[in-house]
Amino acid sequence: MARFLLVHGASHGAWCWRDVVPALIAHGHAVTAIDLPSHGADPTPAAAIGLQDYIDAILAALPEPALVVAHSMAGVPATGAADRAPDRVQRLVYLCAYRPEDGDSVAGLRRAQAEQPLLPAIRRAPDGVTFRFDPAMAPELFYHDCSTADRAYALDRLVPQAIRPQAEPVTLTGAIASVPRSYILCSEDRAIPPRDQRRMAEPLPSSDVHERPWSHSPFLATPEALASLLADIAAS
Repeated sequence: MARFLLVHGASHGAWCWRDVVPALIAHGHAVTAIDLPSHGADPTPAAAIGLQDYIDAILAALPEPALVVAHSMAGVPATGAADRAPDRVQRLVYLCAYRPEDGDSVAGLRRAQAEQPLLPAIRRAPDGVTFRFDPAMAPELFYHDCSTADRAYALDRLVPQAIRPQAEPVTLTGAIASVPRSYILCSEDRAIPPRDQRRMAEPLPSSDVHERPWSHSPFLATPEALASLLADIAAS
């Protein structure tokens, strides 16, 4: 049995793993999915949080060592958490996620992309604290291969995304090098271009890079297949 900690991406919450959690449990694993601060059911005001709060939330959810699965934006704070406590992260799995080096931020990694599919959909709040994704554009960006019901389920639960945690750079000491890491590359992703995922995955061993013809949200579109792949990664 392996222990999994599932960490969602921007504007999402623990709710996005709704179908993956029972599928992993069916494989015999223990699973926890968390809400990062100001996401899901967490009441923290968006104006009160920074990147360190995300990192602290991930570490607080690791009383025992676990495989950490980080989706999209969560790749940056999950890397920061693994660097601070490598003994608590058995393996870090990037699910079409940003994989930072020291000094990188979510916003910086996005801006480094040759293509900017998310930029036209971002609606910044007047106060400059948060942004939202245009609900008319989000389905094609994130959920194009999901069912109509699953699209509606997700769109109803998206929350404003705090800007500061995405803008702040992560500081890495080098301890992350001792943590085994895998990358799940989603070749049909319309949010983080697959070419950029390949670039971020390239430093990892080829045996730890798993390419699948999935969108940005395989936890909704193909949860059983995602759970099966995560179980295989845990077994390896």
